[in-house]
Amino acid sequence: MSLPYVEGVLSPAEVAETAASIKAMQEPCGAIPWTPGEHVDIWNHVEAAMAPLVGGEVEAAEAAYAWVPTLQRPDGSWPMKIVAGEVDDPRGEVNMSAYFAVGLWHHWLVRNDIAFVQRYWPSVRAGLDWVVSQQLPFGGINWTPTEDGALLAGSSSIYQSLRAGVALADLLDDPQPEWELAGGRLGHAVREHRDLFLDKATYSMDWYYPVLGGAVRGEAGFELIESRWDHFVRPGLGILCVDTNPWVTGAETCELAMALDALGDHRRARQLLADMQHLRDGGKYWTGW
Repeated sequence: MSLPYVEGVLSPAEVAETAASIKAMQEPCGAIPWTPGEHVDIWNHVEAAMAPLVGGEVEAAEAAYAWVPTLQRPDGSWPMKIVAGEVDDPRGEVNMSAYFAVGLWHHWLVRNDIAFVQRYWPSVRAGLDWVVSQQLPFGGINWTPTEDGALLAGSSSIYQSLRAGVALADLLDDPQPEWELAGGRLGHAVREHRDLFLDKATYSMDWYYPVLGGAVRGEAGFELIESRWDHFVRPGLGILCVDTNPWVTGAETCELAMALDALGDHRRARQLLADMQHLRDGGKYWTGW
């Protein structure tokens, strides 16, 4: 494997160093917690597993994926929080339960290992079936069965997960037309009915996730990004996570960089990635500053 890099910002050796730092935090069962001793959630875990894969730590990434089905429940959902292998918050959360599809599609794009895809396809299929069952009449996805309402950032991420799921279904010749219908309704809701989602406007994620997840692109995507750029971006540092607090965070800054890159705004994407490197400490990154 050749390691990714961004000239003048992040070298292949630094990418490998970061992948190794994530592997070092991995629990023996394969789970990757937020930080050692803290909780695991499936969304963050899958996101973390993608990094070792592209950073050359293939065994660690695949151990992380092998752990995911062990916590899946008969209805296809996953618990919201796991601590030291035990369920800490049993609520099913739709974005977390959808995201395995993105991780598995990413693994296919990197490794082209069809046997790996076939092994975990039943888990992805059960998860997305459960997620689609939680869709609300206006198209958003109810964030958990125990509490009413759809989250804009979470639903935007689910849109990406459904697209990945449909791509996997096509790859395996196992059509899932209900996912395509649900994704179409969800994309329409994210584009045209953002006012019907729960109000989380203080979070920068609600601003850029419709672009990051792929539901909003083109001119509409640029207009959405421009609408709150000055509100959330702190030049030279990154972007705010929550506008009620004066700290920038690396994860949100990198996500916005990916959203910009998807729009073709490579200059600002690269600048944001460069700006957040002040959080780097060896191979690891501080959460924020």
